[in-house]
Amino acid sequence: MTTLIDNPMTRSTRAELLRLRKWPAVWVLVAVWVALALVFGYLFPYLSYRTGDLSFAGDGDTRAQLLVEMLPAALPTVLVQGLPMFGGALALVLGAIVAGNGYGWGTWKTVFTQGPSRPATVGGSLVVLTAAVLGSLALTLVLFTGVSLLVAGTESQAVTWPSVGALLESFGGGFLVLEMWALLGYALGTVARGPALAVGLGLVWALVVENLLRGVGALLGPVEAVTEVLPGTAGGSLVGAIVDVSSNPNETPGILEVLTGGQALATVAAYCIGLVVLVLVVVRRRDVA
Repeated sequence: MTTLIDNPMTRSTRAELLRLRKWPAVWVLVAVWVALALVFGYLFPYLSYRTGDLSFAGDGDTRAQLLVEMLPAALPTVLVQGLPMFGGALALVLGAIVAGNGYGWGTWKTVFTQGPSRPATVGGSLVVLTAAVLGSLALTLVLFTGVSLLVAGTESQAVTWPSVGALLESFGGGFLVLEMWALLGYALGTVARGPALAVGLGLVWALVVENLLRGVGALLGPVEAVTEVLPGTAGGSLVGAIVDVSSNPNETPGILEVLTGGQALATVAAYCIGLVVLVLVVVRRRDVA
């Protein structure tokens, strides 16, 4: 008898976890994300603070403000400020290669014809993808905490921790933004049946097309209405609500205040659910040959 612990979905999850854990590309993406987050979150601001060159700082920032933004109390803001731009792009790449390479290597064809059911296989893959996103963000938080403590100790600053609520809000919002982009990449990889086209289309959309549409939307009302429900707008607005753009002088790329926090949260959640449904429908109805 199949038990809850040993069922097709659980076995698919274990198999996918083994695949991703031994796949160098996944670790390279995680390393790139961590490196970029540390460089833009702490290294550049600290160099600006130490040298007095405020060219990297935001409008209105002073050396004192730069230091405040690197201390533990600022963790909720620093954790998510890079997600709408390069964090989301890297999550999209991760989702695209996880799904797309399954077709390129012939893995899905073999599993779909000989292994467990398609929903169980894809479900296990999505569980592991979600765990990878969650683990990457948790690792980032741990590293950021250590670096912020190091900065506080080096500059002889008192350690003040953010509230638990603010930290949970930041972590939860950041996770949803990364999950949305990862699922979008997974859906593109599934539809395209390969990683290359999915990655290319996803990055062009995330980094170019959405920005162009928002620029055109400022002139054309109908286009502006469409841009308000785009994934980049939703993710950027959710992060904007977390970091409070109105009180943050830094103009971080990708952070928006087009939607309210509630609207952005609902839109991001709708994308996550809709993309999972789309993947399951496409995989169930399409031939794998």
